[in-house]
Amino acid sequence: MFESKEGQAVPQVTFPIRQNDEWINITSDALFKNKTVIVFSLPGAFTPTCSSAHLPRYNELYSVFKAHGIDDILCVAVNDTFVMNAWKDSQEADNITFVPDGNAEFTDGMGMLVDKKDLGFGKRSWRYSMLVKDGIIKKMFIEPDEPGDPFKVSDADTMLQYIAPDYQTQESVTMFTKPGCPFCAKAKHLLSDKGLQFEEVVLGKDATTVSLRAVSGSVTTPQVFIGGKLIGGSEDLAAYLA
Repeated sequence: MFESKEGQAVPQVTFPIRQNDEWINITSDALFKNKTVIVFSLPGAFTPTCSSAHLPRYNELYSVFKAHGIDDILCVAVNDTFVMNAWKDSQEADNITFVPDGNAEFTDGMGMLVDKKDLGFGKRSWRYSMLVKDGIIKKMFIEPDEPGDPFKVSDADTMLQYIAPDYQTQESVTMFTKPGCPFCAKAKHLLSDKGLQFEEVVLGKDATTVSLRAVSGSVTTPQVFIGGKLIGGSEDLAAYLA
């Protein structure tokens, strides 16, 4: 079993990071001192669960965490800075601070270093999340010690439930749009007026009309989806929100 470090200080580590074609060193103090921070650590960049669920949900809920007193959200993995930078760009996860623990010093100090040589990974981090205040670990969610790559308790929703137990998370909203579309602008205003966050998929940039027709049965924009359900265009959205 992995040991919880609640009540202890985070490991003191210096992380070499590549920013704007220059090397800089970021210390644990710079990341944690006088801040309330969420950390989620995972086996590796570009891996399936990490890319499809773990990272995106923390990125999506960033503004909610921010409203509940969180200063920053850190993603830690035993990968070098070039890999972590490329992963951040590919995920468009601008709300997350990526921490490359290439030497595994932080992960080892947390007692979360595991051997995944059977997968050709070498030493990697076990999956966990934690809430850290001024460098002191207040709460940890550690995945159960079982075969494979369990993903049951280190997710963003579990952390949010701990931080803000009364908060009701909104259903995910996605809207297909195209540049210059006035009905799309109307739909955006409708969602914003209700305080609803949404993901925008722009035709010609993020998707094609073929994709739009395949998922909605239509090629007109906008097409709004809420909680996996097709709502439709701006008038349909107005009726739904009313």
